[in-house]
Amino acid sequence: MNLLDEYTSSEGETSDQATSKRYATDETGSSVVKRLKVDLAPHVSLEDPKHSTGIYINPTETSISVNLPYEDLVAPVAGPNNPFNTRVVNQNVLTGHVEEQAYTESAFRTQQRTFASFGYARDPSLIVPGEGGIAGTGFVGDVEKAVTLKGATIYDPMAKHANLPNRKPKGDSGVLEGENAYQGPWAGYEGENIGTAVGPSENMVSSRVDTTKEAKKQIEFGQEKTIFHGKSEFDYQGRTYMHVPLDLDVNLLSEPGTQECYIPKRLIHTWSGHTKGVSAIRFFPKSAHLLLSASMDTKIKLWDFYHDRICLRTFIGHNKAVRDITFSNDGRRFLSASYDKNIKLWDTETGKCIKAFTTGKIPYVVKFNPDEDKQNIFLAGCSDKKIFDINTGEVTQEYDQHLGAVNTITFVDENRRFVTTSDDKTLRAWEFDIPVVIKYIAEPHMHSMPSVTLHPNKKWLACQSMDNQIVVYGAKDRFRIHRKKRFVGHLVAGYACQVNFSPDGRFIMSGDSEGNLCFWDWKTCKLLKKFQAHDGVVNGCEWHPHETSKVVTCSWDGLIKLWD
Repeated sequence: MNLLDEYTSSEGETSDQATSKRYATDETGSSVVKRLKVDLAPHVSLEDPKHSTGIYINPTETSISVNLPYEDLVAPVAGPNNPFNTRVVNQNVLTGHVEEQAYTESAFRTQQRTFASFGYARDPSLIVPGEGGIAGTGFVGDVEKAVTLKGATIYDPMAKHANLPNRKPKGDSGVLEGENAYQGPWAGYEGENIGTAVGPSENMVSSRVDTTKEAKKQIEFGQEKTIFHGKSEFDYQGRTYMHVPLDLDVNLLSEPGTQECYIPKRLIHTWSGHTKGVSAIRFFPKSAHLLLSASMDTKIKLWDFYHDRICLRTFIGHNKAVRDITFSNDGRRFLSASYDKNIKLWDTETGKCIKAFTTGKIPYVVKFNPDEDKQNIFLAGCSDKKIFDINTGEVTQEYDQHLGAVNTITFVDENRRFVTTSDDKTLRAWEFDIPVVIKYIAEPHMHSMPSVTLHPNKKWLACQSMDNQIVVYGAKDRFRIHRKKRFVGHLVAGYACQVNFSPDGRFIMSGDSEGNLCFWDWKTCKLLKKFQAHDGVVNGCEWHPHETSKVVTCSWDGLIKLWD
C-alpha cells in the first residue's frame, strides 16, 4: 500500500482520531507508516466552573451594558499568550478606556504647541478632521478662537493674525544690567514673567505669615529668652555643662577617627521636646558630649548626650522656623539662622544672645571661618543669591555670582577656599575674602545640591543631589567629579537631607524622604544597610566622633533618635 492509499484510508476518521504519520523500517527493511494519535481539541476547564461568577470582557470594548467591579475590568485575557505579539493590548483603566490613535510625533508636537499658544487643538481622539470635538467643530479648548483662526496651527500663515505678544528686544550686548540689558536669544515675550522663582514671592509669603498672632510678636535684639531645664547649673566644683565629662569609658579628648567604626543596629534613646520638625542637629566641637538642635517650632535646644540625656537649655529668640545652626571652634558660641531673616549669635553656656545680624533676606546657611584667628568672621548664604562675610555686625564682603538661593558653604584646602552650592544647580569655589569664582561647575545633568560634606581625609566632597543620588567631587584645585563614586538607593528629591561620614571615613550615610536611614561603603559604593528610622523625612544625621557606632538622627516628626 503506497502513501496515497494510506491517506485515502484515513478519510473517514473523526477530528479527535486524527493522526500524525511518520516512516519507519521493519525487520525485513520495508517501509512502514506508523500512526501517532494527536488530540486537536483538548478539554479546557476553569478553576471552579460551578462557582465561577466572573464576566470576561474584551479588553478593546469601549461600552459595557452591565456594572462590573474593577477587578473584572483589568482581569487578564483568557488563553495562552502569543509569543510573537510584541504589542500590548489596550486595557480598561480605572479612569476610563485607553484608545490607540495613529498620531505621528510631528503632528502631536504641532498640536501641543498650538494648544500652548492659542488655547485650542484638534480632538486627539479623531483621525478624520472636522468631526467630533466640542459642538462638532473637531477641536478642543478655545473653540471660538479655533473657528476665528479656521483651525490654523502655529505653522500656518493664518497664525500671524492671532495677536500673539511680541518678543522683547535683545538689548545692548555692552549693557549687563538695567533697562537695555542684553537678553540674548532667550529674550521673553511682552507680559511674560521670566526669571522669578517658582511659587509665591517672598513678600507674599511674609504677608500671609504676618497675619498670625505669633508672627506679629517680633523678637527684637535684647528680648531673647533662655530656660535652663537641668537640676543645677553648677556641679559641686562649680563647673557647668560645658565641662567635658571624664567619668566615661570613652576618651572624649582623643582625635576623631582613630577607632574603627561600625554600622548601628538598634535604637537606644529618643529625645522628645520639640513640637514641630527638627531641621538640624550639631555635636559640640571636639568632645561631642552635648547635642544642639534647631526646630521649626522656632526654638533651639541643647541636650545632654551622656548621663541623664535630658534637655539642658532652650534658646528662644526667633519667631519663625530655624533653618541652620553652627558652633564656633571652641563651642562657647553658636550661630542660628531663621526664616525671620535674622542671624543670632548665642552664648552656649549662659544662653544669652550676644548679637543679632540681618541682611533683609532669609539666611539658609551660616558657617564660622574655621581658622582660629578668624572666629569673629562667619559666612551666610541667603535667598537673594549672595554670600555675606559678616564681621563685627558689618558686611565686609559679598560673593554675588550665584543665580539662586545659596544652600551650602563648605571650607576646603586648609580653610583658604570654600565651596558653595545653590538652587541654580551649580557648584562654585571661591578664595576666601576674594569675591571672584575660581572654579565654576555647571553641567546639563546636574541638579540642585542642598547638602555637602567634606570627607575626613579632606580630599573629597560628598554632595546630596536632588536626583536621588550622592555625587562626589574632588576638594582640591580642580574640583572634578569622581564618576566612579555614586551612591544610590534612597529618595531625597525635593528635600534637604543631610549627608555625613563616619569618623574613620569607611561609611557614608544619609536620611531620605520616606524616613529611612541609609549606609553605604565608601570604597565599593554598595548600599550596606537601610532601615526605617523615623515616621517623617530624616533631615539630619550625625556620627559621634569618638564612638564606634553611635549615630544621631532628626526628622520632621519632631524626634531626635540615638542609634547604636
